[in-house]
Amino acid sequence: MAEMEDRVRMIDVGDKPDTERVAVAKGWIKMQPETFAMLRDGRLPKGDVLATAQVAGIMAAKKTPDILPLCHPLLLSEVKVDFTMDEKGSRVEISARVRNTGKTGVEMEALTAVSASALTIYDMCKGVDKTMEIGGIRLSRKSGGKSGEVVYE
Repeated sequence: MAEMEDRVRMIDVGDKPDTERVAVAKGWIKMQPETFAMLRDGRLPKGDVLATAQVAGIMAAKKTPDILPLCHPLLLSEVKVDFTMDEKGSRVEISARVRNTGKTGVEMEALTAVSASALTIYDMCKGVDKTMEIGGIRLSRKSGGKSGEVVYE
């Protein structure tokens, strides 16, 4: 019987120094103008969509290692989720900033926060709009560790 080789592994970060790490991720959810107006005016049946999506994003960042199998569990210092209403494009722009001091970065936590926030908005609006689109989820910038400050946009 052939021996199985390691096909996946969690990276050993034990020898890396602790540094302050920050990651910012962004994304958006686009909807019909009527849905956008209902969201903006607080008229959706499930209640306060953005407050719920903000909490969902924060919770998701904290649970990232439970969702992504090779992410290290991290003690997060800060998770901040913000929304910008793009009236002209009928979009909600989502931004998540995650910070910690540790041996590995918080990029995946920021991306997970944006994703969960967008999915929560979708869930809370789907009763009135089945055509919503989630997109543009990306890392905007990160700092800390060996690579220092990296700005992608």
